[in-house]
Amino acid sequence: MKNFKLIAMLVVSMVMFGCASTEQMLPSEPREPSEDDESYTMVDVFFATDRAIDNEQDVYEYYGAKRADVTYGIAAVSIPQDHKIGELESPTWWKLEFFENPDKHVILHTIFRSEKEDYFERLKGRVGVSRDNDLLIYVHGYNVTFSDAARRTAQMVYDLSFDGAAVFYSWPSHGKMLKYTSDEVNVQWAQTNITAFLKDVVEKSDAENIYLIAHSMGNRALTRSYVDLMRSNPEFSGKVREVILAAPDIDADVFKRDIVPEMVKSNTPITLYASSEDIPLKVSREVHAGYPRAGDAGANLVVLDGVETIDATNVGSGFLDHSYYAEERPVISDIFNILHHSMRASDRASLTEIQTQDGTYWKFRR
Repeated sequence: MKNFKLIAMLVVSMVMFGCASTEQMLPSEPREPSEDDESYTMVDVFFATDRAIDNEQDVYEYYGAKRADVTYGIAAVSIPQDHKIGELESPTWWKLEFFENPDKHVILHTIFRSEKEDYFERLKGRVGVSRDNDLLIYVHGYNVTFSDAARRTAQMVYDLSFDGAAVFYSWPSHGKMLKYTSDEVNVQWAQTNITAFLKDVVEKSDAENIYLIAHSMGNRALTRSYVDLMRSNPEFSGKVREVILAAPDIDADVFKRDIVPEMVKSNTPITLYASSEDIPLKVSREVHAGYPRAGDAGANLVVLDGVETIDATNVGSGFLDHSYYAEERPVISDIFNILHHSMRASDRASLTEIQTQDGTYWKFRR
């Protein structure tokens, strides 16, 4: 396994920073969903994005990586009935699958754009029919296309049995491993837009319980936006119930010194998932002069008052161990208990408490 991880890290390093390239199979046009089709479930996810429209004729290439003013809408994604928790089923060549099939794959079907006023009316309506006026906002990380973000959001809320409105904010990531530094610039640029969007959601959605989840590089924008929002509108803290930071690709020293002290002032529970086997974060650490990332575990694990740090190293099994928050059943179950039961780490049976001189953290039981 160690040799496998080293090879994977080398490949990621080469691809991210100029020594290799990858090709991605373009999906075929999905068939239109039928009301009588019971082989899959349609999941509508709301979106806001500051990506420019690139190709209106192709749902998978609709939004590109250029910057633009924020636009809004709803994406319709199908989940197959035999979907396995944690999987983002796609056509695979080794199964001789060359076209998308909604009976087998998670598919982005349609993108419906909406004017801002109409969008927030629709969002408020969706929140209103949920059991507890719940709303979840997801901010994706590096190397993610708009369609990737739409499919991932639908898969997560389906696996989490989330009853409320699901929203993702898609900043202009290039969706290419070679574009790491370009994504760094764009996620910083998007922060102001994300802050404004969060403010609009709190004020216009009528949501009573808002849950924030960010992954990888997306944490850079979400954490800063959250701090800005709470500074200017401290009364919003009562609406945001949980903040979940998955594999944050943030300088750990900056995170500890500048970000967490401001975030904890709102008294909103913060959960941080970290792993010592996260290959993209290992590469990021090397790129950033060896400085640890906030999503590192092991000797670099971040343990701070006001943050429930969960070491997820034990559960990682993917090729890169970077998307464990949405792919590994133990982590999905852990997030389920946070969202549905507001359970703290000390009460979740799947976790073991670890005491250190810096404080307490938790890790998944083997």
